[in-house]
Amino acid sequence: MAISYIKLWKLLLDNKMKKTDLLSLADISTTTLAKLSKDLPVSMEVMSRICHALSCDIGDVMEITQDKKE
Repeated sequence: MAISYIKLWKLLLDNKMKKTDLLSLADISTTTLAKLSKDLPVSMEVMSRICHALSCDIGDVMEITQDKKE
């Protein structure tokens, strides 16, 4: 299973926001932002704050996909 936050970055672009805007709006740390940027797991509390700050649902900012088998 792999996590992707590409939807979050697209949503920020659509709202003409930068990643640094998300830091203050959702009250997340730079460490958490780095995890998001690397598609690493973050807590549901963080995801809840992001969704609340952007007035969206969790499916609007992330998705879980199957790992590609080689």
